[in-house]
Amino acid sequence: MNLWQDYKRPASVAEAIQALVSAPSSSMPIAGGTDLMLDLKQGRHAPVHTLIDLTFVDEMKRLELRGSELFIGAAVAVNRVATDPLVGTHAQALVEAANLIAGPQVRNTATIGGNVAHALPAADGTIALTALDAQAEVASPAGTRRMPFTALFAGPGKSAIDKSKEIIVGFYLPITRHHQASCFKRIMRPQGVALPILNCSVWLEREKDIVTDIHIAVGPGGSTPFRATEAEAFLRGKPLTEENLSGALETLLAQAKFRTSARRASADYRRHIVGGLFKDVLETAWGRAA
Repeated sequence: MNLWQDYKRPASVAEAIQALVSAPSSSMPIAGGTDLMLDLKQGRHAPVHTLIDLTFVDEMKRLELRGSELFIGAAVAVNRVATDPLVGTHAQALVEAANLIAGPQVRNTATIGGNVAHALPAADGTIALTALDAQAEVASPAGTRRMPFTALFAGPGKSAIDKSKEIIVGFYLPITRHHQASCFKRIMRPQGVALPILNCSVWLEREKDIVTDIHIAVGPGGSTPFRATEAEAFLRGKPLTEENLSGALETLLAQAKFRTSARRASADYRRHIVGGLFKDVLETAWGRAA
């Protein structure tokens, strides 16, 4: 059985959208293809008529500063995200997450947009972008629009983007300013290309000993990428003391909905280990922002 019938290489976002909507039958965008090709070959995804290759769309391969924001195109390879100095300066958490995605060969091919489009609630790049308060640029036949990053997800493995007529063009991140910093870490099984048992990312801003602003993301803390908004509210305006760390953790545990995975870990185990991971990530970001 043929996994696809037609293959197109648009040179612009507009051409890519036109190719999607004009396909005579089912169509799918593809960039690195490290997930999609396996899903097609192993029967987890129905065969498609037309594959739309986005790696020739210049706009989606850009990584640059745009005013007060960093733009990362959805077709930028994960390894480029991990090594680019602009990302290292303004999104350290994303560098750390990208360096943990699969192995070197996959990172050279896989794209940051594909990591997000797969819609897994504990994907490393996704959790880092959640903490960094990214916005997504999405194109459709009606034009392009920006949307909050977390609005891209409808459930585990379910994207809110209609892949038959919409594509993620890229992501906008606020640039890092004085006394702001981020961090990403994860706990994983030490076997082969390890999958995360739990991961955590924090972005924060401090003024002397006070947390002036903070974003906390934990994966998987729910069916979609989880922002610990109540723990964030608890910490804002407070000094980072052991007492306040404990209070923030209690608040996070009350809001998070950890899931049991037969391949990774039980919900109880994740609740047990999240405290040490959260404290480690928070204190690392705190030190970087000094």
